[in-house]
Amino acid sequence: MAEYQWPWEYNFPPFFTVQPHAKTKTQQLATWKSLILDYQKHCRQAVLNINEDSPLFVNETISRKLPLDGRLWLMEELAKTGNAAPLDKQRKLQWEIYWHTLDEWSALIYDWAVANGMTNAVCTIYELVAGENTVGEEFYGLNQDVFKKALQILETKGKCELISFDDNEGVKFF
Repeated sequence: MAEYQWPWEYNFPPFFTVQPHAKTKTQQLATWKSLILDYQKHCRQAVLNINEDSPLFVNETISRKLPLDGRLWLMEELAKTGNAAPLDKQRKLQWEIYWHTLDEWSALIYDWAVANGMTNAVCTIYELVAGENTVGEEFYGLNQDVFKKALQILETKGKCELISFDDNEGVKFF
């Protein structure tokens, strides 16, 4: 995997302090949201622990880190746009990050299924996220829990049916 290219703001110390001025704060939020989604996509990670001092929230070079309340603010804002969801009830530890919203993921998956003649065929979840037929697809390697949530959206729209058999989980696209 190539090294992540941080935006210039990442090396600007005030970036790691939630700004009080409304216009500046709005711009800061937009930059942080873009950074989080891009970083998680680059790392292909769907789960983010906001209590961990990961490189995303800590810039060792300039000795700055975003405080926990700032991280929580960002997650809440990402949740408003459908790009994040808490995994713990207190909303203070782990969050799922969606660089595509679940609706966008479901559309990508369904479009692939239709384009590849997978309607009326049963596929396992594993073969869809890790199989040789999906190498190069945007959803290849996607966290299976996120993938299943996207499929559940398709199921509610009548575009697929989730199936459990033996120790496997699968889907039949319509």
